[in-house]
Amino acid sequence: MSAAAGSPRPLEAVVFDWGGTLTPWHEVDLPEQWRVFARQVHGIPVDSSEMPPEELAEADSLALRILEAEGEAWKRGRTDHSSSSLEAILDVAGVDPAHDRHHLALAAYRGFWEPHTHTDEQVRPLWEGLRDRGLRIGVLSNTIWSREYHREVFARDGVLDLLDADIYSSEIHVVKPHADAFRAACDALGVEPECAAYVGDRPFEDIHGPQQVGMRAIWVPHSDIPVDQQVDVDVTPDAVAHELLDILDIVDRWAGASGE
Repeated sequence: MSAAAGSPRPLEAVVFDWGGTLTPWHEVDLPEQWRVFARQVHGIPVDSSEMPPEELAEADSLALRILEAEGEAWKRGRTDHSSSSLEAILDVAGVDPAHDRHHLALAAYRGFWEPHTHTDEQVRPLWEGLRDRGLRIGVLSNTIWSREYHREVFARDGVLDLLDADIYSSEIHVVKPHADAFRAACDALGVEPECAAYVGDRPFEDIHGPQQVGMRAIWVPHSDIPVDQQVDVDVTPDAVAHELLDILDIVDRWAGASGE
């Protein structure tokens, strides 16, 4: 349990993970995201039954290279906590950003992910409730996507106006659970870590990570995290939220304990 839980200071901010927390957990065909991208690069239509086998093989080879580059990037994140970006991964895989079909491939890739990015319907009432309690709201996400892309998602789903600060690993040098990621989020919100809580679905990144800098950690235990993405760690969350709106009761309980 975090040091903050023993002698809690008044809470000033709540910071959220994105995927699997603010967006409901989805099973995603990860190889398919890059097949969609690569086939657009090669101009292969959805109905590819009449395409020459060598063209299909070339596109599938590109998709495999990108998938392997992405896998290596996330593996480094779990070991040395270094970050990456979509552009860096595509560069490692040998993708030419000046290719005349590159923008079409990126659009197809975004289209693949669109059904998996929708914000949980409880987010707006939760964030409004936190704002009503005088708390600042932040997002800290491990992601290869840009700030602009994430903000487009929040704007599309009608919650961007409630967000006080957001930090994405694609724009800093580390991923969660590195302490610098959590410090960056707290700095962006203008709060000390001991006065902030973090909400996420992964024990290693979202409980161990914030607790090591003195933040309280709220676990949302509904994600079926793939075995190859799990890191064995012995942690105890400061609280558990079985649905997002439970967080309002948690912060109210903490407020009572600290005498606010």
